[in-house]
Amino acid sequence: MAKKSMKIRAKEQGGVVTVKALITHPMETGQRKDSKTGETIPAHYIQEVTCKTGDTTVMSALFSGGVSKNPYVSFKYAGKKGDALTMSWSDNQGDSDSIEVKVG
Repeated sequence: MAKKSMKIRAKEQGGVVTVKALITHPMETGQRKDSKTGETIPAHYIQEVTCKTGDTTVMSALFSGGVSKNPYVSFKYAGKKGDALTMSWSDNQGDSDSIEVKVG
């Protein structure tokens, strides 16, 4: 995917960082048919989402074709303001993206 596919916010309050992220992705199951051609739309979905701060993985999730288009991810972890947070994903067609933000 050529352009950035994620929007992410990470805010700390009382030693707890709340992360909210929106991932732009078609998330096709491989079971829908194109209404014009009648052909099956190939599966194209995120398989893994990982979030790290430094060398520590704070969140890891495995997705499948059952997740909706443009998935929203939210989670909390123990952290502090100013930490660098890196979120990345990879899909079943070999596409991937990552983004880094500072915890506010």
